[in-house]
Amino acid sequence: MAEKKIPVRTCIACRQPHDKRTLLRIVRNKDGEVFVDSTGKANGRGAYLCDNRECAFLCAKKKLLNKSFSAAIDESVYNTLLSRYDG
Repeated sequence: MAEKKIPVRTCIACRQPHDKRTLLRIVRNKDGEVFVDSTGKANGRGAYLCDNRECAFLCAKKKLLNKSFSAAIDESVYNTLLSRYDG
C-alpha cells in the first residue's frame, strides 16, 4: 500500500519547509479581507507562517504579507498577528 503524502508548505518568514498542519495559514479573499484561517480551507490566496513569535515578528518587520499577496496590507493585520504571541 502506498504511503500517504504529507503536504509541505514554506514559511514566508524563515523560508523553511514544514508540515502544512503545523503552520498558520493567512488568507486574502477576493474581497480583500486578510485573516488567519484556523481551518486551513478558507477560499482565497494563502500564505503560510510558522506558529512562533520569531517568524511573526519577522513577518511584521519586513511586511512579508504585502509581498506575498502583492497588495497593501493594513497595519492592523500585523498587530493582530503579533497579539497572538503577547502574554
